[in-house]
Amino acid sequence: MKEETIVLDHGSGGKISHAMVADMILPAFDNPLLARLDDGAELDIQGSRLAFSTDSYVVDPIFFPGGNIGDLAINGTVNDIAMCGAKPLFLSVGLILEEGFSTRDLKVILDSMGKAAKKAGVTVVTGDTKVVPRGKADKIFINTSGIGVIPDGVNVSGQMAKPGDKIIISGTIADHGITVLSSREGLTFDSNLKTDSAPLNHMVAKMIASGADIHVLRDPTRGGVGTTLNEIASQSGVGMRIMESDLPVKKEVAGICELLGFDPLYLANEGKLLAFVPAKDAQRVLDVIREDEFGIDAAVIGEVVADDPGRVFLETVIGGSRIIDMLTGEQLPRIC
Repeated sequence: MKEETIVLDHGSGGKISHAMVADMILPAFDNPLLARLDDGAELDIQGSRLAFSTDSYVVDPIFFPGGNIGDLAINGTVNDIAMCGAKPLFLSVGLILEEGFSTRDLKVILDSMGKAAKKAGVTVVTGDTKVVPRGKADKIFINTSGIGVIPDGVNVSGQMAKPGDKIIISGTIADHGITVLSSREGLTFDSNLKTDSAPLNHMVAKMIASGADIHVLRDPTRGGVGTTLNEIASQSGVGMRIMESDLPVKKEVAGICELLGFDPLYLANEGKLLAFVPAKDAQRVLDVIREDEFGIDAAVIGEVVADDPGRVFLETVIGGSRIIDMLTGEQLPRIC
């Protein structure tokens, strides 16, 4: 890592984030469980397979259309556990509060966390609270960690994408990123945009119950779909072809992105998943996802290929092809 100090880009989920992980974090904690770099760790404890994940939330603003930092924190960790193919069970909550933060706002956030946990079917069983002097934090930061049980026969990892797999996205992309951006900057558009933050564990459970052979599950949060596809292509040593015409993007999101110069492929999602499945199972999985309340707009967006391992190509609507690289630079800091 070339930088001598931490910059916002280190938290983007893009190239510099990955360089910090590879150059500093992995060497410090070197072990095969961490080296897989999935959304959570898979642990074998006395014959039981558990998924364990943790995440921290610093989103600004803390309230935005459709949600707040609290339900975002619950849904985010629930989803990371579900992306391991596991059933999320128990969560912890850690709060870092700034002196002077409104107790009324804190109650709203905690109530929303309780409702989100109930909807996801998980229980918050432990936690911690710290308060720092005024000006030493920004209102509230939240950490959530969680564990879940991986069913027998389920083997999901970013290392398991195979040539011929179809790539499915569970709905429209970039909704969360554009919603938070609009709220932060005070932008007003003639739209009903809101965050897509949602628990995806029930959807994943139904996908697994369908009997389909699911190779990879990943929720494309920071860095968006483009960065997440690059991560999986690198982990699995495969190439990918994505069809621009098949990417589900709401018209208002596409319009705002065009106006402001953003690419929806690199904007955060908080209630979407990517699934890699053999072609024979793709329609079955797609049908199951579309039956879920959070998967109505699901679509097949591309496929895995043996050519160009580690690279992702977008077939454009005008018949061309361009490389989709990992995110470079920080488009929207503190997006989650």
